[in-house]
Amino acid sequence: MPAKERTKRLLLGLIIPILVLAVWQVAVMAHLLSENLFPPPTSILQDFYEMLVSGELTHHLGISVMRAMIGFIVGGGLGLFFGLMSGLYKRAEELVDPTVQMMRTVPLLAVTPLFILWFGFGELSKILLIAMGAFFPLYVNAFLGVRNVDSKLFDVARVLEFSRLHQLTKVVLPAAMPNILLGVRLSLSTAWLCLVVAELMGADQGIGFLIQDARSYMRTGVVFVGIIIFALVGKLTDSLVRILEARLLQWRDSYRG
Repeated sequence: MPAKERTKRLLLGLIIPILVLAVWQVAVMAHLLSENLFPPPTSILQDFYEMLVSGELTHHLGISVMRAMIGFIVGGGLGLFFGLMSGLYKRAEELVDPTVQMMRTVPLLAVTPLFILWFGFGELSKILLIAMGAFFPLYVNAFLGVRNVDSKLFDVARVLEFSRLHQLTKVVLPAAMPNILLGVRLSLSTAWLCLVVAELMGADQGIGFLIQDARSYMRTGVVFVGIIIFALVGKLTDSLVRILEARLLQWRDSYRG
């Protein structure tokens, strides 16, 4: 994509956030909103700057990102593996899929108390909760990606006497890649959401802890800083996957609006 087009898209995407911030600032200055409950964007920016300079923000953000990445790698990796296996092998589907589909309907908040009872408030319970959330989107999309591969491609692979490994790398993965990358995007966003739950349920470090601590002392500006950080990092990870998607799926001639 040309640089001019990228800049245009970026500016277009910034219109709504800038408009909301401007209305928010004016509403607080006109005393239409309580400054204690809705600190003006300029005050939030000041809190952000002070936390950034002190190193408090980068410390907690680094811990949160590490938790989310470990949980995503564990849960997403397992989801991708079992999704591919269930898609490729009928017996694997019959063995794994009923259990996965049953577990997928259980809300994560319902199992959070069990994770606390079993593993305590340490890192293990948080990472396992994130991994559980990251598992299902990749499993489902990897499974659907394999099953959506044109069966004629498998016939051609058999005629060419491809080994099972070559079928996987030359036929299945390229054809299933759109679904797999969609699963990665959904899995990353779910991992980030589960991180919030994991850190709010009991942590002494991380952005979730920062929000919980700020709420206790009525530091509303810091709460907003934490929320904005969650939003920005979530958007950044999603954008990175979209860039990867654009590079890997250049061959796809799909409608772009």
